[in-house]
This record gives sequence, C-alpha cells and structure tokens, in this order.
Amino acid sequence: MEKILVLTHVDEAGSALPKAALEAVSAGVELSKSLGASLAIGVIGADVQSAADSLIATGARILAVSGAEFAQPRYASDAAACEAICRAAEPTLVLAPSTSRLARVVPGVAHRIGGVADTHISTITNDNGAISAGRWFYRQRIEAVLRRETRPWFMLLDSGTRAAWCGEAGTATIENVALTLPALRTTVSGIRAPKQDEQTIRPDAKLLFVAGAGWTKKQADGQVHATEAESLILDFLRNSGASLGSSKSLVDQSGENQVVLKFMSHLNQVGQTGSTPRHPKGLSTCCHGEEPHVVGWRFIGERRAVNLDANCGWARGKADVLYVADAFKVMSKVNALLAQRKAQAEHA
Repeated sequence: MEKILVLTHVDEAGSALPKAALEAVSAGVELSKSLGASLAIGVIGADVQSAADSLIATGARILAVSGAEFAQPRYASDAAACEAICRAAEPTLVLAPSTSRLARVVPGVAHRIGGVADTHISTITNDNGAISAGRWFYRQRIEAVLRRETRPWFMLLDSGTRAAWCGEAGTATIENVALTLPALRTTVSGIRAPKQDEQTIRPDAKLLFVAGAGWTKKQADGQVHATEAESLILDFLRNSGASLGSSKSLVDQSGENQVVLKFMSHLNQVGQTGSTPRHPKGLSTCCHGEEPHVVGWRFIGERRAVNLDANCGWARGKADVLYVADAFKVMSKVNALLAQRKAQAEHA
C-alpha cells in the first residue's frame, strides 16, 4: 500500500502556500483518491498555522516544521526539515513543487533516506496500482513515461500542469515534528529584488505577452520607434500584470549591432531554444509565428496575435484569433483602455 506525502513551504509573505505548492497538493489529493492511499502534507515555515488551515478540506494528516530558522530558504535547515517530515510520515511517494526552495534540497533528502528523485514531472497516473510519471525532454518535444520500483520515490512537479488546490479553510490540527538543526553557517541579512513593475518574467501571470522583432524595425513613416515601443510594452506589462516573452530574432539583435529593447534579454525568449511557459492566454505582437517559436506556445491555452501580415504563421492555424493591424496603434489603444479602467477602479 502506497503512502503519499506532499512537501510544501509557505510563500515569501510567510502566511500562505505559493501557487506551485497548492498545485502539488491537488496532485497529492487526486493520487491518494485514485490509489485509496493515505495522504500527509508537510509544511515548512516560520509560522505555518494559516497555511495549514487552508488545507483542512484535504482530510490529510498535516505535519509541520516551524520556527524562525525556517523563515528564509537555506539548504541546511530546509533539507533537515524535509528529512524530519519524511521520517515521521514514512511515505512511499513524495510529491513536491518545483520551487527554487524545494528543488535544490529534494534530491539530497532523497539520498539521505535511501530514495530516488525525478524532476520536472508534469503528469502522474495510476494504471491499476502501477504509478507512472510523465516528463518532457528536448524542449518539450519528447515526452517520457517513468516507472520506478525504488521507494520512497520523490517527484518534483512542474508548475502550471494542474489546477491549484482550493478548499474551505478551517482550524487544522498540526503535528509538529521536532528536529535538531546542524550548525547553520548561512544567515539571511536581507533581500534585494527588482520592483514588481520591473520584473518582466511572471510565471503565475494569466497572460503571456510576446514581442517580436517587428517592434524594432522601420515603421510606416520609414523610421524606427524603439523608444515608443519600449514605453508601450512596459506600460502594458504594468497595467495588465502580464509576463513578457520574446522571439529569438528580437533578443539576438543585441549581438548584431541592431536596435534593441533595453529590458529584453535571452531569459525572455520563448520557443525551441528558449522557454515553454504555461499561461492561460497568450498575445503575440510583431512576430511572424514561425514554427521554432510557436513550439514554445504548446502549453498556452488561448492564443491571439497582432501582425500586419495576413499570411503570417499565426494565420495558418497557430492562433485562435489574428488581428491584422499595426501593433503600435493597437497597444496604444489597449493601454489607454487599461489606464481608464484603473482610474475608474480607484474612484469607485
């Protein structure tokens, strides 16, 4: 009989579970029902009561390691906490979100307790009691199905592959797991991070906005309007909360002595040699929609594009809606509408 444990941690605010952790909880609940197996959830953080209360509807056993030492990510303390929870729960299957905090410690924890670990898991299926895990290789072009006999089996789940857990909150009973921490040599003195409106890559955004090389080409008046393009794109990102993506041709221009968008880097690249983000909706602008780029859109739900070329790649079945229009004019109008809606909301 399998025993399932979901490892989680509180978010940066320290009061709730991040979206990726809630997705892992959903996976654990579904798998436990499918197998008829017991379910336990481990929570790590400075104060975990609020996070645990949000999980009461799962019916799971809730174990926690809490205290000031676990307020910030640290390999030594996080690995010790995960190990202690695993030894207390004695699971055969361990699911964990692929957050930066857990992704770096889970393989080490698996080694400590004699288990195995697999990363980037996107699906978990039950075939008459045989557990299979699916993951993608080669930029999401090859899907592999894994099975393992070794237990415990740790699986780091990619975010965006399932709905986040949402259940009625209550007052949870927590089993506090005691442990003795090793000597901690790392202290967190502070956090330096860009402002929210300067962060262009937002994995949890509802919309992916992709900019193509057309933004930096000559427009109808024969001139390049890169400064205006930067302003339009950044205004849209601030007003909509969208995540920014790019075509390869646009980010490559920095090495070709061409006009570039200053806030764009190869980290924003979407496609065969870039990322494959997961968002409910996507909007492409000034991009022709060629196959090497569109392959990065395979996990985007609703696709829309703005392009002056009615015969571009997006028009050939790669987009749900294609607007044959000038992206500069379209985005200028969209920004005006978003600003108007924001002003109305502030005065409401």
